[in-house]
Amino acid sequence: MYDHYYGLSGRPFQLTPDPHYYFESGTHRKALSYLGYGLAQGEGFIVITGEVGSGKSTLVSHLMQTIDKARLTAATIVTSQLDAVDLVQMTAESFGIDTRGLDKAAALKAIENFLHAEARAGRRCLLVVDEAQNLTVDALEELRMLSNFQLGSTALLQIFLLGQPEFRNLLQTAPELEQLRQRVIATHHLEAMDADEVQPYIEHRLARAGWNGRPQLTADAYDALYNETGGVPRKLNAVMNRCLLMGAVEQTDTIDGALVVAVIADMTGKPFEYDATLASQAPIAKAASAPVAAKAQAVAVDSARYQALASRIDQLEARMATQDVTMRRVLAMLIDWMEKENQSLAARMRDMRAA
Repeated sequence: MYDHYYGLSGRPFQLTPDPHYYFESGTHRKALSYLGYGLAQGEGFIVITGEVGSGKSTLVSHLMQTIDKARLTAATIVTSQLDAVDLVQMTAESFGIDTRGLDKAAALKAIENFLHAEARAGRRCLLVVDEAQNLTVDALEELRMLSNFQLGSTALLQIFLLGQPEFRNLLQTAPELEQLRQRVIATHHLEAMDADEVQPYIEHRLARAGWNGRPQLTADAYDALYNETGGVPRKLNAVMNRCLLMGAVEQTDTIDGALVVAVIADMTGKPFEYDATLASQAPIAKAASAPVAAKAQAVAVDSARYQALASRIDQLEARMATQDVTMRRVLAMLIDWMEKENQSLAARMRDMRAA
């Protein structure tokens, strides 16, 4: 809805990772340097950690867009409490290796054969494991064993581990992971963005969606955004998404501090209270656009009006969520149909060759 109202080509603050909107903050620049260094080494483990919503997945998705796919075969696993056996199967599936009906030993052999074949074809292999904090110690040890595969003195598989802070703590302290720690060649912890990075981040994402200056965000809007989110990208996206939606409902071309605070009140259930001195107290304060008294008068917003707007926004988001579920269901059916057709075609070809 708001993308049409503001003439945007997409929704720049969606919560799912999208490398198209990647913004290189200071901490992300450091992390990307470590990942690039790791790729150049071609072996071992690179560990990137960060709080929920800090941009780990978006960072790696951005990196994957820069690699030469003719020289590097990359696969990604998003873990969900995988044990060692499940991890082997998921690794095989992520590289497109068919291990149906195989036990763990046979599946490992199939993975090794695949890695050798890729190496002979001049390609290196990279495995990205997201949400690594969900892995058991046994599963992590299995990853270390996978990293042992070699062709001569060349490692066949390099592994990136992405996880939340508790994974970093586990990796640093668990006695059982000593051998894995020795294989880690670089680590980086993603911090939240600094206060002065919030405005460039928001404007960058808007610009990637064709923003032409509409809506305009005021200085106190950026202050309110930072104060609420602490510079965590996913939190910023969530609040900005709702701000743009409310702005479209209100048909306003200005997102100011009052609107941001109203959105936050709706999202958190807090009473709507706007402090007109916010801009002068915030970490990235800029000169107020009007005297305090005039500003206070301008933001004397009727609470009932914002409650009504919040209700309308909730209804719109519920409708968008329903449409999203329907689209995902249709896509899943199409993918299932295509897989069955491919399997049927493969079976017919095998029958033809046998005949």
